[in-house]
Amino acid sequence: MSHVSLLKEPKYRKLLVSAGFSWMFDAMDVGLISFIVAALRVEWHLTNGQVGWLASSGSLGMVFGAAAAGYFADRYGRKQILLWTILIFSAASGLSALAGSVAVLCILRFVAGIGLGGELPVASTLVSESVPVAARGRAVVLLESFWAVGWIVAAIISYFVVPKYGWQSAFIIGALPALYAIYLRRSIEDSPKYIEQREITKISLAQKLRLVWSREHRRSTIMLWLLWFCVVFSYYGMFLWLPTIMTDKGFTLVKSFEYVLIMTLAQLPGYFTAAYFIEKFGRKFVLVVYLILTALSALWFGYASTVSMLLAAGICLSFFNLGAWGAMYAYSPELYPTRVRTTGVGLATSIGRVGGVIGPLLVAQWKTAHVEMFTIFLVFFITIIVGAVAVLILGKETKGVELTD
Repeated sequence: MSHVSLLKEPKYRKLLVSAGFSWMFDAMDVGLISFIVAALRVEWHLTNGQVGWLASSGSLGMVFGAAAAGYFADRYGRKQILLWTILIFSAASGLSALAGSVAVLCILRFVAGIGLGGELPVASTLVSESVPVAARGRAVVLLESFWAVGWIVAAIISYFVVPKYGWQSAFIIGALPALYAIYLRRSIEDSPKYIEQREITKISLAQKLRLVWSREHRRSTIMLWLLWFCVVFSYYGMFLWLPTIMTDKGFTLVKSFEYVLIMTLAQLPGYFTAAYFIEKFGRKFVLVVYLILTALSALWFGYASTVSMLLAAGICLSFFNLGAWGAMYAYSPELYPTRVRTTGVGLATSIGRVGGVIGPLLVAQWKTAHVEMFTIFLVFFITIIVGAVAVLILGKETKGVELTD
């Protein structure tokens, strides 16, 4: 049976869509904060430093959320931890509507980040372990494509709702995924691989860390940590600042949201092409090619001076960057055995989130110091190239390889 027909089977399709919606809500929350920050910068008269901290506080929570959720998902099950992560970020998002200061909002974004950071590696591992090998990579990239849908929803909310009803309305909408968790509790099951290996996965944290850094997995761990740091550092440094960068270039807030929405739409074909190529040419091919093209797009965006150039470069940046993200999520769970799979992926994701904290803060400092936009995006170009080289040299191909127990 082909990988396409496999994904048409009701049980796999239901799992992909159910987990995909949780992924979409995660992306919606991250996307909303980038637009909300642009609105708050005007309403609260924020400095670049305050904007940087607001953009980074969620990523700081993701550092802890990804590592903790990875460990607990190996111990208590993928489904259980997935539900808890959704409830955490939904509650914190809803409470953010009540924030009256930057400090309070940063704290709530940190708590939301714990849930957001935990949900992603757990959901990708759940799908990776549940789908047959012939369709595994494609299924996880398609799961990641829901991230683009979430960003599109965030952009639509920001374009139509925020200017009319205020930034608080966006946070209230961000609390709705809590209701979805109730449905998810009944609609999905834990992965067959986890259920089979349930007792083996309940080893101590110290044992899990030793396995992740054992001779067998050390090379993959180094590669993944470098890859995740480089990709997340550049993504959050670039994309959380996009609406603000557009307003800095002289566009109105509404016009900036409109342009970012257009750029965001390009994420979907980026995912779909990556989903096609990942089972045809392999994980390493898609990651290396899409990362190199992302780096070149970043350089182009930093150089762009006209509206048409900005849009074209932004569209390419979204297309290739998010295609690479899909391949990265598909690739990561395939490099560890079941007993430490979410721990290994969670730790790599956590290291990546450190980059997600540093990226927006550095951009804030550079903007305050009046560093040229081209120079800022040149840094992102170099960083992304480092990630591509790490995969090329240290990565091993996992296309068509069964997950190990």
